[in-house]
Amino acid sequence: MRPSSPSHARRPGESRGLCEPMRAVTTRPRLSPERRPPSGGMTGSVGAQAGFTLIEVIVALFIFGLLAAAGVALLGVSVRAQAATSAKFDDMAALGRLNAALTADLAQAVERPARDENGVPLPAFRGEGGGPLLLGLVRRGWTNLDDAPRAELQKVEYRLENGVLRRAAYGAVDGAAPLASTEMMAGVRQLRMRYRWQGAWSDRWDPRAEAPLPQAIELQLVRRDGMPLRALFLVGTGYVPPLPEGGPLAPPRG
Repeated sequence: MRPSSPSHARRPGESRGLCEPMRAVTTRPRLSPERRPPSGGMTGSVGAQAGFTLIEVIVALFIFGLLAAAGVALLGVSVRAQAATSAKFDDMAALGRLNAALTADLAQAVERPARDENGVPLPAFRGEGGGPLLLGLVRRGWTNLDDAPRAELQKVEYRLENGVLRRAAYGAVDGAAPLASTEMMAGVRQLRMRYRWQGAWSDRWDPRAEAPLPQAIELQLVRRDGMPLRALFLVGTGYVPPLPEGGPLAPPRG
C-alpha cells in the first residue's frame, strides 16, 4: 500500500503558491578555531580599551594641576600690573592737578590784605615754608557764573596735614570760614617752599611795604616712595619780563 504524502508536499510541476511566505536562507560564515573568541568573555583588544589605568588618571590630574597653577599665576601678575599702572596714573593726575592749581593761584595773586574769622588782619601773601600752613594768598579771577553777590577775589590756603597736601578756599576775603578743602596730593613725606625776591631765595616770606609779593616760588616735594619733585612758579605782580638787550627800555650798563 503506498503511503500518503503529506498535504504540504509539493507535487512535481506544481508551482509555489502566492500566499505561501518566502523563507530566507542565511548562511553564517564558519570561523576557524584560531579566530573564535573564547566563550563567556570579550576579546583582548576590546578589554584593553574599556577604561583608564590609575597611572593615566594621576598623570592627567597632574597636567591639569600644572595648567591651573599657571593660569592663576598669570592672572595674579595681570592684576598686580593693573594695580601698579592705576596707581601710577593716579600719581600723574595728582601732579597735574597740583601744578595747574598752583600755577593759576600764584599767577593771579594780588596785593590785597585779608582778615581771618576773628577779624585779625592778614598780609596779602603768607609763606611759612615748612609749617602746617604752607601758603596763603588772595587771588583774582574767581569766576562768578551764577552772578552771586560776591567779589571776584578769593582767599586760598595750602596746608600739609598728615602727609596730605590740601587746598582750602574761602567764600569771602574777610571774616569768612573756609570751605571744604580739596585733596591735591597724598603720600607726601617732605615738603619745602622757597621764595625769591631780587635774585635771593628765602625759606620764609616776610612781606614788606616795598615787597608785598615774591617774584617766584620754588616747591621741593618728596613722596613716601622716595620720588622727588621740584617745580618753579611765577607770582603774578612780582614777575618782571626780561628786557631786550640794547632796546630802548634796556637798563644802562654799569
